Amino acid sequence: MPAENSKHLTAAARRRHELARSKAIRTLRELDRAGDPVTFEAVARHAGVSRAFLYAQPDLRADIERLRDATGRAPAPAIPASQRASDASLLARLHAANERVRTLTEENDKLRRRLAHALGDQRTTRRGQGTQPTPRKSRFNNNQTPTDAARTPRTAASKTPSTIHNPTSEA
Repeated sequence: MPAENSKHLTAAARRRHELARSKAIRTLRELDRAGDPVTFEAVARHAGVSRAFLYAQPDLRADIERLRDATGRAPAPAIPASQRASDASLLARLHAANERVRTLTEENDKLRRRLAHALGDQRTTRRGQGTQPTPRKSRFNNNQTPTDAARTPRTAASKTPSTIHNPTSEA
């Protein structure tokens, strides 16, 4: 018959739980004393416990929420004055960006004109060699223009007039 070891496992689990709680409490106090932002993520990272563990402990959860709300969210770290952009440098960057946009727009327009000329020359060359571009099939019937097609209802009569039976014409 196996020995009953459950009391040893329970005691080990209880010790691990108490150790994790003491680490979390110690970390919570250290962060508060140092003036660092107290968040679940920061406490969990410094104490080496999971955030789920902190949320599951009602007293730790209440302390973290209280300290977090008292200090507010951590402000963004201030940028040192030596690294801040001056108004003059921002304006210079804006002017450079605007100049780059203008240059690219002019280049784009020039390329569009060159493409149009090249396509025109290509079409002229094809016609000079006697090869006409193949006409595209029209989606309109009997030289119908798009405006005529829009006005003409698409009925069985307009699709196939020869197949419609007219009883009055046979009498």
